[in-house]
Amino acid sequence: MASISGADVKHVVVACEAGMGSSVMLAKMLAKQLKDQNVSVTHSPVNQLAETDHDVVVCHRGLSARAKQAVPNSPVIIFDMFLGDMRIAQLVNEIQTGSEISDD
Repeated sequence: MASISGADVKHVVVACEAGMGSSVMLAKMLAKQLKDQNVSVTHSPVNQLAETDHDVVVCHRGLSARAKQAVPNSPVIIFDMFLGDMRIAQLVNEIQTGSEISDD
């Protein structure tokens, strides 16, 4: 199980199917929420994830198996709803408080 301290997170990637639409909105929302922690947030198609360009990957449940396969050593945070998902709120809190983040 991959994990990282929220205090060590500097880059979050929102993995998506094609890089347009809902994932872009989610990435912008996370970037705004994590601005004070100096965390950058980008989005990337799941098939272009690389092991070295992020600290945490966030993805929809439907893409989670592909994301975990692409980045087996990184925490992969799985959500069900693009807006208002409790797991995303939990991730933001873990980064803000420096708590341990483990993949789902």
